[in-house]
Amino acid sequence: MTTEYDIGSKIKRLRKARKLTLQDVARETGFSPALISQIENNNVSPPIATLSKIARFFDVKISFFFEEEEADLRYEVVHSDDRRVVSRVISPMGTGHGYTYEALSFRKRNKKMEPFMLTISERAKDDTLYNHEGEEFLLILKGRAEVILEDEHLFLEAGDAVYFDSSLRHRLLAADGEEVQVLAVVTR
Repeated sequence: MTTEYDIGSKIKRLRKARKLTLQDVARETGFSPALISQIENNNVSPPIATLSKIARFFDVKISFFFEEEEADLRYEVVHSDDRRVVSRVISPMGTGHGYTYEALSFRKRNKKMEPFMLTISERAKDDTLYNHEGEEFLLILKGRAEVILEDEHLFLEAGDAVYFDSSLRHRLLAADGEEVQVLAVVTR
């Protein structure tokens, strides 16, 4: 059984440990204090790009928000029913993204890659583009995806892949409004 993951409390603990206010975090990350509060209280979930910026601000890896065990493992197996699901993904503008993502690795520490399974269930209602540090690899597993990279619109079918520098403003969408599943690997 996949389970929801509690990212908000980890962000709140990081913020309080550094004696920062919501306004401090908002000012440094470019997000509103209200959005940071919503994320901390697990009312909404940040898109991967937003989580990446928050992780960078606190100088932790994205995997920090998904880690559960203390041991530093040499390898990790995550069975499909053990994945950690992040739902209620919302943009900085406060609109729903129509997608969920699952952490495919959350026990192994000090990873150079962050693998996720994305499921896009509907066409997003806004056209916000994201950018962050690192690189991304996307492999379309099911459906037809639209990948926006700056001003280019790429249409990818199941089996197609794209690798890009995450500093490019980008967005992944369901091209036809139908469900799309994507293996996403993000580096910091």
